[in-house]
Amino acid sequence: MTGPLDALVLTHAGDRPAGVTSVCSAHPLVLEAALRQGLADGSAVLIEATSNQVDQFGGYTGLRPADFRRLVEEIADRVGFPAGDLVLGGDHLGPHRWRHEDAATAMSHAEDLVRAYVAAGYTKLHLDCSYPCADDVTGPEGLEGEVMAARAARMLAAAEEEAARAGLTGALRYVIGTEVPVPGGADHEIAGLVPTSAESARATLQHHREAFAAAGHADVWPQVMALVVQPGVEFDHVRVFDYDSDATRSLRRALDDEPTMVFEAHSTDYQSETALAALVTDGWGVLKVGPGLTFAMREALFALAAIEAELLREGDRSRLPEVVEARMLAHPEQWEGYYAGTPEEQALARRYSYSDRMRYYWPDPEIEAAVRTLMENLSDRDLPDPLLSAFLPVQYDRVRRGELARAPGELVIDRVRDVLRTYAAAVTPPQ
Repeated sequence: MTGPLDALVLTHAGDRPAGVTSVCSAHPLVLEAALRQGLADGSAVLIEATSNQVDQFGGYTGLRPADFRRLVEEIADRVGFPAGDLVLGGDHLGPHRWRHEDAATAMSHAEDLVRAYVAAGYTKLHLDCSYPCADDVTGPEGLEGEVMAARAARMLAAAEEEAARAGLTGALRYVIGTEVPVPGGADHEIAGLVPTSAESARATLQHHREAFAAAGHADVWPQVMALVVQPGVEFDHVRVFDYDSDATRSLRRALDDEPTMVFEAHSTDYQSETALAALVTDGWGVLKVGPGLTFAMREALFALAAIEAELLREGDRSRLPEVVEARMLAHPEQWEGYYAGTPEEQALARRYSYSDRMRYYWPDPEIEAAVRTLMENLSDRDLPDPLLSAFLPVQYDRVRRGELARAPGELVIDRVRDVLRTYAAAVTPPQ
């Protein structure tokens, strides 16, 4: 076994388990923050594209898998991050994007999707076939476990076929699991969470093992590096559900007979460092974070906009918060099905919700132009210490200590790195 992911799994066989942060974002500032944090830590960096962000047709970012890889590699080259320490993955690869079509059509697209990821050199693949398609007959619990596993086996077969063509035989690492959060986040306030049962986790393992064997790929089972389960960790628009180690005692035994696997935790955004470290200790080797990173980026950008409002006349300002709000109202499809309540409550959610539906709007040309204007306006000025203290107090302290440049882009990246610093501390085993 070689490579950062295999090394991660091996640590969980000992008494000092380590973890890895899975950065699930396509925003260039977040990607740069992740790579610079990896440089500071001297660690590998795992960056994953979600299937609704990046697919063979472009996703909501307009990027195909090869495009996203080029974007990440260009940033890595610019900041001096070593290519050998970069791992790319695909999250929620499956029929979800085409679930409103019949299963035959959706699965054909899903197979093409995973082939595109493998052809572009992604080596960590989450096979997620947990969502029913338009012509599926489902029971009270959704799709049958055998159906989900059989579809995941089809995707695995397509991935292995593409890997053979690309000279990557044996290099792919798979993630399976049917109790997964919805790609893009919950569309409602969550009343409560119950961790996956150990019985359900074992059934998922058995269904996938049998399906992979039936597809002629029993030999690939050791390449399945992680199982996604619900550890009772999630967030909605206004609340964070914190990890409770006691609630997962029986679940944690589900991988006792799987020496090549760890658990993977989704939606770990906004957890405390203590909770994240407990997840790693308890067997969750992969901690995914996405909205929490763009949430921090928005905080920094809007803080800079507040500084800008103090320094410039109204006609010269970027008006970034107002531009974002106008574009979200003009194109409500990414938030209106998620944020309920009065118009005032929706307005508050558009700006401040933990689920951060705003992240879908940063590629909008008008918003990108406003960000550029903000950066140009503030790059031309020596940002006063009292304003930094008022709006970015943590970054202000670092500027005062000479640890951080006063440049607006550096301030934003450092604010995102505050989130990543929490993860870096949590995934590193104590000395």
